[in-house]
This record gives sequence, structure tokens and C-alpha cells, in this order.
Amino acid sequence: MPTDDPSPHQTLSRRQLLATGTRSLGALSLMSLVGAHLVGGDAPAVRTDPLAPKAPHFPARAKRVIYLFMGGAPSQLDLFDYKPKLNELNSQPCPESLIKGERFAFIKGVPKLLGSPHTFARHGQSGMWVSELLPHTAKVVDQLAFVRSLKTDHFNHGPAQIFMNSGHQIVGRPSMGSWVTYGLGSVSDSLPGFVVLLSGDTDPGAGNACWTSGFLPTSYQGVPLRTKGDPVLCVSNPEGVDADTRRRSLDTLRALNDEHYQAVGDADILSRIEAYEMANRMQRSVPELADLSSEPASIHALYGSEPGKPGFASNCLMARRLIERGARFVQLHHRGWDHHGESAAKDIVTGLGKLCRETDQASAALITDLRGRGLLDDTLVIWGGEFGRTPMNEARNGSTFLGRDHHPRAFTMWLAGGGIKPGVIHGETDDVGYNIVADPVHVHDLHATILNCLGLDHTRLTFRFQGRDYRLTDVHGEVVRPLLA
Repeated sequence: MPTDDPSPHQTLSRRQLLATGTRSLGALSLMSLVGAHLVGGDAPAVRTDPLAPKAPHFPARAKRVIYLFMGGAPSQLDLFDYKPKLNELNSQPCPESLIKGERFAFIKGVPKLLGSPHTFARHGQSGMWVSELLPHTAKVVDQLAFVRSLKTDHFNHGPAQIFMNSGHQIVGRPSMGSWVTYGLGSVSDSLPGFVVLLSGDTDPGAGNACWTSGFLPTSYQGVPLRTKGDPVLCVSNPEGVDADTRRRSLDTLRALNDEHYQAVGDADILSRIEAYEMANRMQRSVPELADLSSEPASIHALYGSEPGKPGFASNCLMARRLIERGARFVQLHHRGWDHHGESAAKDIVTGLGKLCRETDQASAALITDLRGRGLLDDTLVIWGGEFGRTPMNEARNGSTFLGRDHHPRAFTMWLAGGGIKPGVIHGETDDVGYNIVADPVHVHDLHATILNCLGLDHTRLTFRFQGRDYRLTDVHGEVVRPLLA
């Protein structure tokens, strides 16, 4: 994790540059042929486990993260950001002052304002407004911190999801889970540091670009656990191969890779060695992890899960089991929140209600369960999507179903646990929920705050690639201090 500025640039003439480059290429070629130790250079450093636990920059409140990512973008105006004025103006043409010069993903012409068809009520000592669609979340609001003033730079799913997960809209940057495991390592030696659990429908989105390690070593990449068949692809031994045979094969591969690493010093070889060893350890750890039948009936009743039945509820329970066993970053992707109103299944009445029923109980149960086990104090839980929804009805192609277009200017997420002040509401939007009017929080600010909870200074968590230091927040981001406990 470099923290100092690189050495000053030296000015080279064209002749010096060509001469230096030629000598460097020649030296690299020689090293690749005969090994660095034979040409006077030091042997590669002693190999270490890339996922070994590392100290944070400063004392941390959170040790681990569970990120409930709602792919497709939930409608904040129908869940958390109550707008009585918008209800009063329902079906009226949107004021030109709001939409002049704006670009939307799908809205054309002058749309009509759309009040929420769902009722809201205040809950908890915080008095947080919560929709009738989230009765379980309403019971735990005093454990949550709501950010109503988030904003992002993108209004299409793919770029916005990549941006929310990696701080950059183009594929190839490390995801947040990768940055965290790079910075802190993992406590478990038998599970990946960064685990991904998937549920819900497949809809337009960024897919595995949301959990890639980018230019970081692949040891820090998110590992998806499947809900059908083997939890992890290619981990089981093929027919006819027993544990002893597998161990001998791995020992041989390790020796060959060690020899290759001593010759060329390529860090990717270390990642390859560790990947083989981790897969071997996971053959023993993952079956026990994935067996939810060992959980008592009371826990399944709390989450709404059933042993052998895949889905978001089982994934929330699995997330708790993963962090108990030392995983550093667990991300649940529940997809299908893209409610444009093309049909009943994709509107904010029927479709949104279905998604809430799939996720509400288990999300709240995770908070309750972690708190009851003494894990919430040092586990950071995050809930939210990639952007928000417009206060106007999309009415695509004259549809009579109610739906909202993508809205990057203002949306809501909640955080809970390690380092976060419970029962607070941060930020505010205008009377119709279109623009932020108080305490804006950019995605870069959110990332900086999450890293801060983990004891990581976002300006110091860097990795040198292609000649410069990169970080999750790029050159942006401020920690949102009012959210911190």
C-alpha cells in the first residue's frame, strides 16, 4: 500500500530513452532465460500469503462488511423518501424547471409527476418514514443510518453498477470488496476473503465486473458461491480422484510454480499457487458452510429461509455464517429492481411489492441476528442500489402501469453496524424528491466512509499500476463524519 509520492520524474533525451529501454529489455530477456539470481540480482522475496491479515491504518470500528446490493435500483420514493407534496401533485405535468436540459434513460417529452401508491408511517425513536412495503425493516430503523442524499454520475445500469462497486464506470478497476481484502487480508484460511452470493432475476447490469479484482492480484477477486450443485465450480474432485491423489497433484504443481516464481518473480504466480491451495481447503470448509440444516428452526423462522431452498433469505443467513468463519467482505446481489412500468411484473405496485417481500424480512433479520450475537458492533452492513428513481411516471409507449425511470441525482441507502451512528437520517431532497437540498453524498464519499469504518484511509489505500497509484476513490471522496459513531 504505497503512501509516499513517487520519485521526481527525470527528463530524458530521445537517445537516452532508447538506450535505456534497449538495455532494460535485454536485461528482462536474460532474466527470463537464466533466472534473476544468475545475473547478479536478488532472488524474489519470500512468498507470503496475499490474504494474510494486515493491520489497518488506524483503529477500526468495523472488521468486516456485508453489502446487500439491490441491482436494478430500488425506488427510494416508494420505500424511504416520503413526499406528501409529490402525492398532492400526482398526475400533473412535471415543471419545465426540473427537466429542462436533462437527459433521461427512457422518458420522452413532458412526463407527469407520480406520487407513491404506497402508504408511509414513522417508526422507531428516529421517526424514520418507511413504506408499508417494508414492515420488517421498519422494526429495526433505530439500528440503521439512512442516507437520503446520495448521488452518482451515471444513469444506465451497467456503468452505474460498476461505478457503485469500483469507483469507476469502466470495466477493469478493482471492486470495493477487492480493495478491502487487499488492504486488510482475511481472517479465514479456508474461505475466500471476498465472497459473492447471487439471487433474483437476471436483468441489465454489469455482472461479474462488480466483483472483479481488476489490476489487483486475483487472490482478491470475489468468489461466487452457487446455490445449486457444487457451491463453487471446479472445486470438487473429478470421478476417480481421491484426496491423496489431489494432494500429490497440488504438491507437484506448487513445486513447479515455486520454481517458475524464483525464475521470473511474477506476483500472478503467487496468486495461482494460493488459488490452488484455497480450492483444496474449500473442499472441506464449503460443504459445512453451505449446510443450512444445522441452523435451528428459530433462525430459519427469523430469516424466512428454508434449508435447500435458494434465495435471498438463505443468502443472508449464509452471509452471517461466512463472517463468523472469517470472511472479510460478503456481497449479496439481489437483482430485478428495475421497475419502469412496462407490465405488472415491472411496476412499482406489483413488481416492487414482490421484490420487497423477497428481501425485507431477511434484511431486517440479518441486523437482528448480528446484534443478538454481538457481531453488529464490528460488522458494517450496507443496503442499496446503483441509483434512484424519478418522481415522474415513465409511461413508456403509453403503458398504464406505474413505473419510474433511472435517476442519478438523488437516492437512498442505509448502513448499520461497525462505526456507523444508529438511528440517524442524513441528507434531504426537495419536495418532490428530484434534487438534493441538504448534505449531498457522492458515491466517492460513501466509499471513503466505508473504508474509514474499517480503519482504512482512502487516500492511502493505493496500488501502483501502469506507472501511477490508483485507489478506490480515485482523486475524490470525503468521509461523511456525521454518519460515524
